[in-house]
Amino acid sequence: MLVSVIVLILGLILLVWGADRFVDGAASFASHLGMSPLLIGMVVVGFGTSMPELVVSVFSAVEGNAGLALGNVIGSNIANISLILGVSAIMRPIMVHSHVLKKELPILCGVTLVAVLLIMDGTFSGADAWVLILLFAGLMGWTLWQGMKEKNDTLGTAVDQDMSTRRMPMNRSILWLVIGLGCLLVSSRALVWAATDIARSLGIDDLVIGLTVVAVGTSLPELASSFVAARKGEDDIAIGNVLGSNLFNILAVLGISGAISPMAVPDGVLGRDCVIMSLLTLSLFVLGYGFGRQGRINRFEGCALLAVFIGYTAWLIMMP
Repeated sequence: MLVSVIVLILGLILLVWGADRFVDGAASFASHLGMSPLLIGMVVVGFGTSMPELVVSVFSAVEGNAGLALGNVIGSNIANISLILGVSAIMRPIMVHSHVLKKELPILCGVTLVAVLLIMDGTFSGADAWVLILLFAGLMGWTLWQGMKEKNDTLGTAVDQDMSTRRMPMNRSILWLVIGLGCLLVSSRALVWAATDIARSLGIDDLVIGLTVVAVGTSLPELASSFVAARKGEDDIAIGNVLGSNLFNILAVLGISGAISPMAVPDGVLGRDCVIMSLLTLSLFVLGYGFGRQGRINRFEGCALLAVFIGYTAWLIMMP
């Protein structure tokens, strides 16, 4: 099992490094092709930071490991809210603007509800998967249309400023794009093998490994980007990164994985993990509402979110 632990650690490191190289190369390549900063931010960067979840879940689904695939998606969403937003808010309170409460957060709540309803029968079929994929396509089209209508788009402006300092020659962009994608594929395959082997050796359910170690590992790119955004005071990007990643995980990662290989829903997912994920999503309304003043997630609330993550993880590890 020692070999599996080493492979797991190295796989996580290579996964995060590869995702970073992939995003840099893809964003620069897209810029050379004339894509707008908004499109690069939403599609290239947004997809790139969620590529670890996608590749790991797809490999898991192909190998018939539903526990790891579902655990990675649900666990990543739980970690994104409780761990990433918690740590970011502890470092610096995160302002929550009204448009997040009126548009992005209701969409995420609706998508989360749809996903829960689809797996309530104990299976996630190919038809269920295509429902999520079609919702994802429609949501992306609508979001891009809305973004192009707003001339002073926050995400587009931020990406444009970032690209002006990080743009690289076309040949180097392609090189990092290919290297990053290769690292993602190799590290994800190694990660799935190592996590499955450790789970079987210790008698731990694959679902628990997916909800904890793998979920946190694949969420590291989001943690890094939200942490940096919060430190710079870019609150829209810090919270938008989390909401966008959770939407992508449910609609694209779960949808594509299910379309490749329909899966049975492991015991405990509905009554425990989906409940925690849904409650954390709903809690953002309470934390961000403000009640007559500017809504924000303060340091105390960040500590509360982090405590939920620690308690949930401890519960998973200690349960029989």
